[in-house]
Amino acid sequence: MQYEIVLDRMEFRAFHGCYELERQVGNRFTVDLTVTAELGRVAEEDSVEQAVNYLTVYEIVRVQMRITQRTIERVAANIIDALYAAFPQIVHVRCTVSKLAPPLGGKVAKVSVALEK
Repeated sequence: MQYEIVLDRMEFRAFHGCYELERQVGNRFTVDLTVTAELGRVAEEDSVEQAVNYLTVYEIVRVQMRITQRTIERVAANIIDALYAAFPQIVHVRCTVSKLAPPLGGKVAKVSVALEK
């Protein structure tokens, strides 16, 4: 049996971007995650130790958001790779990274990239 953990609209200030100015002044980003994992005996034994701990998931995302990248595609891939490394019971991750108010020369609420593995 499998279960999902969903973390929506985690918001961070970070320095990702293809322009030097973006990497200097930063911007606001959100990350949405859906993590699918094998349930194992988590529910039966009420075992936090066997679960994909969502506090740890948040901390992994926070750490990855601190590593400046030129593309949000790389940011999303790093998050996914770090989650798989931390939790062997994960079977699927969908990660959406959004840059809020991107510098595109007009009013745009956000630009997003979604990766799945």
